Amino acid sequence: GQWDAGQRGLACLGDHVDEFQSSIRQALTYADTLGCKRIHVMAGLADPHADPIALEQTYLNNIAWAAEQAHSVNRDILIEPINTRDMPGYYLNYQAQAHQIVERINMPNVKVQMDLYHCQVMEGDLANKIRQYLPTGRVGHFQIAGAPMRHEPDLGEVNFPYLFDVIDEVAAACQWEGWVGCEYRPV
Repeated sequence: GQWDAGQRGLACLGDHVDEFQSSIRQALTYADTLGCKRIHVMAGLADPHADPIALEQTYLNNIAWAAEQAHSVNRDILIEPINTRDMPGYYLNYQAQAHQIVERINMPNVKVQMDLYHCQVMEGDLANKIRQYLPTGRVGHFQIAGAPMRHEPDLGEVNFPYLFDVIDEVAAACQWEGWVGCEYRPV
């Protein structure tokens, strides 16, 4: 999407399917050049007047299409719930919603980018969410930032050393070998 124009992804926008598909093709080209195995596909800002069933169907269709394209070149598609405070109107906000979408699409290369900052803002209970979702095989990547202000991870209310131990414990039990990345606004 056009970030400067206020778009935050295209996947749920029924009138932007051609643009969405073009952007996925471009992302796959970049991923090949960079050797990147995972592509984060942003859902977009949902029109509050749009039919929720149409939004959902467009989103499911677009993610499934992107997954098919990515599968053919051995890439994963990641979807990420983003909190409503930082991005009002964003289509995908909750872990359960994202994991249900991944289940419904039922393709091995569609996974959740579990951003613990967004999860803390929307839901909290991070250790139990990690224990709940990591063993499902649907988590492709973790991201972290300090909550509540999205600054460095060592600032704020989240005890990341404890959560890293939880991730290590659960990852060892389910043989998960993903990454934890940082995405924050430096103080």
